[in-house]
Amino acid sequence: MAETVSRRAYGKINLGLDVLRRRPDGYHEVKMIMQMVDIFDELTMIEEEENAIHITTDHAELPNDEHNLIYKAIIKYRERTGDTKGVCVSLRKNIPIAAGMAGGSTDAAAALILYNTLCGEKLTQKELCGVGVKVGADVPYCILGGTMLSEGIGEILTPLPAPPEAYLVIAKPEISVSTKYVYEHLDLAALPGHPDIDGMRKALEEKDLGGICERMENVLESVTVEKYPVIAKIKQLLLESGAENALMSGSGPTVFGIFTSREKAEAAGEKLEQEKLCKQLFVTTFLR
Repeated sequence: MAETVSRRAYGKINLGLDVLRRRPDGYHEVKMIMQMVDIFDELTMIEEEENAIHITTDHAELPNDEHNLIYKAIIKYRERTGDTKGVCVSLRKNIPIAAGMAGGSTDAAAALILYNTLCGEKLTQKELCGVGVKVGADVPYCILGGTMLSEGIGEILTPLPAPPEAYLVIAKPEISVSTKYVYEHLDLAALPGHPDIDGMRKALEEKDLGGICERMENVLESVTVEKYPVIAKIKQLLLESGAENALMSGSGPTVFGIFTSREKAEAAGEKLEQEKLCKQLFVTTFLR
């Protein structure tokens, strides 16, 4: 009987995101704090006799061929190990697409972990991260999860203490943003300053939610917010609704607000829906 394995693939937000420089190879060097949240996709992988890779999803926007990051991840695993096990992958999508929440990367990470299981755990977690970074810079983080300082192009990861318990409103407006576009239009020389990532790290270590919130900053907002004013509107509404702070995640356009009570968070979410400022909305928590 064919073996079947399943896994949740959690999304992330950036509590702080700084870009230090553009490297000669075209990649950008970053310094950011990544945090998993309790929003997840669900992957099921079934072993097949043939060596083909079949992907089915419940979302029409997603490709089910070699352009899907799940497919690319399995191919990179095969190149690393020589395995050619055939699989059928079913993806149930909840994380917003093209939203700055690493939805594709976390699906690729989950696929690597599941495929590794079906192939008899041939690679260690560290080796899986080495395969993952060839698929995308966020994939190693998504394999490890939790709260991380991310440096280099995103592959140098340092575990950090989880933030104190809080409630999140996560809102994705009815637009999608190209990460490539945002980085190509980022003018580092014009930035007025840089996020205090070291200070946020200290606040995390001290379990200081206020210290974390006051240091929330994302340099990519300088590109995305200018192009899409709805992001600023969502941030403003969240702040007016009692958020400790609000920020765009990744290259956007998803915005999150941090609240100290579920009641405030739910009320803010209702206002966003009334104002029709977002296509997808979640009231959730940090994944601790």
